[in-house]
Amino acid sequence: QVQLVESGGGMVQAGVSLRLSCASSGPTFSSYFMGWFLQAPGKEREFVAAESWSSGSTYYADSVKGRFTISRDSAKNTIYLQMNSLNAENTDVYCCAAAARSRRGTTRSTDFDTWGQGTQVTVSS
Repeated sequence: QVQLVESGGGMVQAGVSLRLSCASSGPTFSSYFMGWFLQAPGKEREFVAAESWSSGSTYYADSVKGRFTISRDSAKNTIYLQMNSLNAENTDVYCCAAAARSRRGTTRSTDFDTWGQGTQVTVSS
């Protein structure tokens, strides 16, 4: 089973960029549909972005289109979330997740089976 480890979070000022990483120590991501979600304590997970490893198709929440970019490095078995023009509303815990490849295109958190522990992003205004 794939295991996910996020990194790259931190405390930044509004307007700057940040890149999150999600690496796997297990099977290659090629068998999965990979996504990023928000996971604030006490709140439901909220979809941010996703990418099909096999086709390269990408999907974004309307709130981040044009500012966030999901990408992958097959050699490193890592996915990234490039976040530009951050604002205080982007403060949250960001989690990467893996779904079966057959669920390509889904934005529902319940369709994702494996989750990382999350990385905190705090944006000060």
